[in-house]
Amino acid sequence: MKFLSAVNWPIIVPSLFLVSIGILVIYSSSTELAIQQFIYTLVGLFLFILISQLDSPSLKKFINPVYIVTLILLITVLILGYETRGSVRWIPLGFFNIQPSEFAKIALLLFLASFWTKNIPTWLNILKSFVWIAPIIFLVFIQPDLGSTLTLMSIWIGMLLVSRISVKKIMILILIAVFIIPSGFLFLKDYQKQRITSFLTPQLDPLGRGYNVIQSTIAVGSGQIMGRGLGRGTQSRLQFLPEFRTDFIFASIAEELGFVGSILILSIYFYLLTFCLRSASKINDNFSFLLTFGVFFMLIFQIFVNIGMNVGIVPITGITLPLISYGGSSLIVTFMVLGLIASVVKRTRRIDKEED
Repeated sequence: MKFLSAVNWPIIVPSLFLVSIGILVIYSSSTELAIQQFIYTLVGLFLFILISQLDSPSLKKFINPVYIVTLILLITVLILGYETRGSVRWIPLGFFNIQPSEFAKIALLLFLASFWTKNIPTWLNILKSFVWIAPIIFLVFIQPDLGSTLTLMSIWIGMLLVSRISVKKIMILILIAVFIIPSGFLFLKDYQKQRITSFLTPQLDPLGRGYNVIQSTIAVGSGQIMGRGLGRGTQSRLQFLPEFRTDFIFASIAEELGFVGSILILSIYFYLLTFCLRSASKINDNFSFLLTFGVFFMLIFQIFVNIGMNVGIVPITGITLPLISYGGSSLIVTFMVLGLIASVVKRTRRIDKEED
């Protein structure tokens, strides 16, 4: 009973529902991969429960070690990692391939929460915060992993926005970004540039650069209201839809479970995101407040970009759908950041009881 009371069920139940949908879709095409995803889920749940029992002082002790280990892993992947489709992102461990860029998200969340707790957002501190995280972002970018790079940047921007920064500074930063972002296009790989430009006019090269976008939107549209049925999606089963277990799993779900299934998934995500916001509104500790919003911005960015690229409204960037896409590192890290939310909620409840 004590164990059951220690688990944050408002987070665990919807999370497991999303994971179950992902495993079912994966199982319909590969039993082996579904079993692997189930094992990753057990590991993620264990880490979720472990992290959820930690309080803010305990979490702060892990900031420097996590930051240093993340840097070491990102350097290691460039030396020992294996190349897949032009990217070096994974370190092979025999039974498991670890993707350090996923764990870099936790490093940024903890570091930035601590940094903005101790510092006010002056121009110097804004620069310092970016300089500190720049090595991690750079090492992820050169793998190359544009999706994870953008996710890490979304965490930095999101946590900066809730660090009591003035509206004037925000407007100036927006103007700076308007000038800098276009120049960043020059540093992308050719295939990354093609992904960004092709989503606007995929019909110009339907069998090349526009193929993924076209097949994804066909899959989403063909699901109609109720879907074709689990395991009966022609786009994914006949392998017209690329990466239907990872980047384009939402399109596969939309085809097989239809509009109803898609709305159900969006509703659960909406619940988890609003749970983060409700939790943040009850927090008096600035570190926990920043950490909660950091997780919120990370999740909402990944959900929006992944689903957006599945329906053809944003460029394809290789971002997984949290808790649903196949992938051990991504699934485990998502459970870990949700564990951070559970930890914050537990501490807030304990403080409320003490005050009563």
